[in-house]
Amino acid sequence: MAKFTLDSAKGDHERGDYNWSCFKCHQACEFVVKGLFYGLGLEALGHSITRLLKKIKEVSIYIDEEMIDSAAILDKYYIPTRYVNAWSEGIPKEYYTNRESRQAIEIADSLIKKIEEIWKSLKKEGE
Repeated sequence: MAKFTLDSAKGDHERGDYNWSCFKCHQACEFVVKGLFYGLGLEALGHSITRLLKKIKEVSIYIDEEMIDSAAILDKYYIPTRYVNAWSEGIPKEYYTNRESRQAIEIADSLIKKIEEIWKSLKKEGE
């Protein structure tokens, strides 16, 4: 699901729908992090990727500070990218740029790959 959502974010980026691209990058990472939670038998509550990663870090050595810092960037895209009343005037589309969207895509791609590496490492430990 995370990879499909990231692909959708890339399509939004290409169309210039930068706010939706940023939001979907957040969603892609929320999916992959919650998938890790469920795979570890843990309950995943909330939408903050940062908080979810910090919670996993408490039970695992696999989460580094770069991942947490990257998640904090994506967490800022959860609400204001979608809701008109998040801004004092205008619409979300007016507030997001090509550069922010590209950065969000790069972050999401990196986080998804790192979580996949964690899974590979856990599988090897379980063998």
